[in-house]
Order: sequence, then structure tokens, then C-alpha cells
Amino acid sequence: MAEPGRDGLPVEVVDAAGEPIEAITQFIRELTAGDYASSCRSYAYDMLRWWRFLAANDVEWDHACREDVRDLVLWMRSADNPQRRRSRPDTPRAGAVNARTGKAHLPDGYAPRTINHQLAVLSRFYEFHRSFARGPLVNPVPTGSRSERAGAHGNPMLPVAPHRRGAYRQKVPKQTPRALPDALFDELFALMTSHRDRALLAHYISSGARASELLGMTCGDLDFGRQTIQVIGKGTLAVEKVPASPDAFVWTRLYLAEGRVSPADQPLDPGAPLWVTLRGSRRPLSYTAMRAVLNRANAKLGSNITLHDLRHTCATRMAADPNMAITDVQAVLRHKSLTSTQVYTTVELETLIARTLEHHARRADPPPPRPHPAYDAADLALLFGDGQA
Repeated sequence: MAEPGRDGLPVEVVDAAGEPIEAITQFIRELTAGDYASSCRSYAYDMLRWWRFLAANDVEWDHACREDVRDLVLWMRSADNPQRRRSRPDTPRAGAVNARTGKAHLPDGYAPRTINHQLAVLSRFYEFHRSFARGPLVNPVPTGSRSERAGAHGNPMLPVAPHRRGAYRQKVPKQTPRALPDALFDELFALMTSHRDRALLAHYISSGARASELLGMTCGDLDFGRQTIQVIGKGTLAVEKVPASPDAFVWTRLYLAEGRVSPADQPLDPGAPLWVTLRGSRRPLSYTAMRAVLNRANAKLGSNITLHDLRHTCATRMAADPNMAITDVQAVLRHKSLTSTQVYTTVELETLIARTLEHHARRADPPPPRPHPAYDAADLALLFGDGQA
């Protein structure tokens, strides 16, 4: 199982006896030294899945071959993901499309991205040990025809060469941004029962900050004068300033005035957590608790909104504003590549439906026919009267 690590490691994988698995511990130590601590947890769960698969097939990790990797992929394509188990009878069917959001519920099995991530982690794991002359001489995870990223360093004057996926890599369907219609967000906001939750939603929808970034804020990260917040960027772990809406700061001021963060008659402690629990002893608000707030609202709305959908909604609104350049949206979202931001320029479904209906209305009511240009306009006006030609 994966649990918090010892010796300064963010996480470690232990065997049935509770002892750390040395091969995985060395790999996680290497990742931590390379400043990949934020990715160690997901890497550890991939390695735990691989270790359990090898144990079920009575194969040692340093004797794994390509056929074992292939069998793992085949198993993941057909097996149920234990994280997707549904215990409540009223839970929507897996893969069903929600009528309110138009977004499909998570399927029972492993997503193609999960399988590809598993292969990437295994490939890196065996390459690490191979560099120290440990494990198989040949990496059991096959690579693609080209090791570099598809299209990287290509000549823009030449046509793009076709790129084949590596062996066992899954085809990932193209996804459109999951933006919420304005009416649905208004309904969601109306269901919030506290100033804290209203302030959080207002910051999410206006700043585009990620869920963990916003929940990790302290009181010193608020700048009421400049209307900005300060967050720790995901992956980079850099301190970044993000603008937010005036409404978000109004709700935040109302939340702080309640005295849950600190007494209302005392100044705020800059190092104190900004978002805290409302019941029991004061504790920092966790992602699980905030997701529970959203799930209670989803149950009333019959929707499947996630916190990350609010980031998509913020980006889509900004991209649709003609007064905001796409580079401005990139700066707010803190994307490294402009390509990541350009996906939000896709026409929303509601806008597409409205434009299509207008097109059909124009086709159903065609304009009056124009007279032939050979006819003199004065003669037509004399014959039919002004405005009748």
C-alpha cells in the first residue's frame, strides 16, 4: 500500500509485512531529488498497481518482460477501477451523460489516459534502474518510433510527418472544455449556504485558480487593494499572483467578518489558513470537504459539476471576451504553452445552438427578391411607388 514516507520522502510503497519496497523507494527518492515531489503520489500508486499485478502472476520485478506489460494493459482495458465503485443505488450509471452539464459520468474501468500514465511511469522506473545496472537489460515497456514529442523541432515549411503511437499506448479522445452555462452556475451559487462557500466559488469562477491552489491560501495571500490573490502554482511550486473579481473580495470580506478565521476585532495573521472549517475545531478546509460541499449541491441540481469545471468556465468566459487577448487568458491561467489556452476558443454548445437556429430562421424567411439591375430605379419607383421596388 502507499502511505506517507520516511526519511523525508513524500510517499512510500510497502509490502504485505509493512516494509518499504526498496526498488520503489529508490525510484521515489530519485524523483524527490529531481524536484518531482508533487508527482510522487500518483507515481507511487502506479507502481503499487504494477507490484500487485506481478505478485498475482508470480513474476519478480527485475524479471519482467514486454509480455508482462502487454498483459497489464489488457487487464486494465477490461478490469473495473476500484475507485469507481458505486455503493448508493441512486448513483447515475457509469458513462451516462448528465442532462444538466452534458458531461459524461466516469466509466467503471480505467481511462486511456490512466493506462498511458501507467506505461510512462513504468518506462521511467525501469530506465532509472537500468542506468544503475539493475533490473532487466532491456526496458520491458516498448517505446514509440520516435522518442521525442510528436511535432517537436519540426520545420514549419514542410508538411507534418505522421506520428504513430507507441506500442500499447491508448488512443485518447479529444475533450472539449467543460464550461458551465451562466444559468447553471447561478443555480449552483444560490445553493451555497455560507459566505465561505460563496467566496470560494466566486474566486474559482473569476481567477481560474486550481482547486488545491485556492485551498492552500493563507490570509497574507489576499490583496484587497489590487484585487489579486497569491497562490502556490501546481508543479512549479512558485508563488504567483492572479487577479480575481471584486465580487469575490466582497464575499471574502463578509466571510472574514464572521470571525471564524480570526476575531473580527483583531488583525489577520498573514500565516494563518484562509479557508477553515465551519463546524467543530478550526481546521484548514481540505479538498475532500470542499468537494463534499459541491456534491451536496450536485444532488439538488441533478448535475455532476466538479471544481475543475469552474476553471474551465472562467477560461471560456475570458476567451469569448473580444476585449481580452488570448495571451491575457494564458497569463491568467498560467499555461506554459499558448496551445493549451487555445482549446478555450472552441465555440460553446449553447452558442452553437443559438447561431444554428438563427441560420435556419433566416432560411425560412428569405429576403424579398431584388429587381434586375437593367431596370431603371426611377421608373420602378414611378410604377410601384417609393419603397415598393
